[in-house]
Amino acid sequence: MAEAGDVQRICVFCGSRSGLDPQHVEAASAVGTTLARHGIGIVYGGASIGVMGALANAALAAGGEVIGVIPRSLFERETAHTGLTELRVVDTMHERKAMMADLSDAFVTLPGGIGTLEELFEVWTWAHLDIHRKPIGILNVAGFYDPLRQFMDAIVDAGFLVNKSRALVLEGDAPEELLARLVEATKPAEA
Repeated sequence: MAEAGDVQRICVFCGSRSGLDPQHVEAASAVGTTLARHGIGIVYGGASIGVMGALANAALAAGGEVIGVIPRSLFERETAHTGLTELRVVDTMHERKAMMADLSDAFVTLPGGIGTLEELFEVWTWAHLDIHRKPIGILNVAGFYDPLRQFMDAIVDAGFLVNKSRALVLEGDAPEELLARLVEATKPAEA
């Protein structure tokens, strides 16, 4: 495993629901534990339920830093996690995403729904437009993101995206594997 280097905190996008496959919650717990063991803090959506809750609880149990960012409108609906290192309550979803991005050195996407996908696509768009240079990763739990990966490749095949921009989204099937790729992506290119 590569050293964490410049990766101090990773923003994790994931669902406030658990989904039907228990592997999704298990993978979230594994990510939380893995990041905490490597001394990498987590920034996430602030919920105590679903994949989000599993991620946060595992990281906290392993002694990790967990910062939640949640809009007031979702504070009760998503059942905000009150046992975090820090919980920041903001006014809008736009503020939530901007703050999560500002606090993080990289992004990881776990299984989730439409909000998770929207967050992934937004940070990917920002990277494509060179608004940030933070690595982006997808943890493909039990093939969950196989259809999305195929669609992303289809966008390239259709001529709407260049390979360089497609390559901005790193992929892995296991937390350690994906973390190693993210850390490697933060290293300066050799001359």
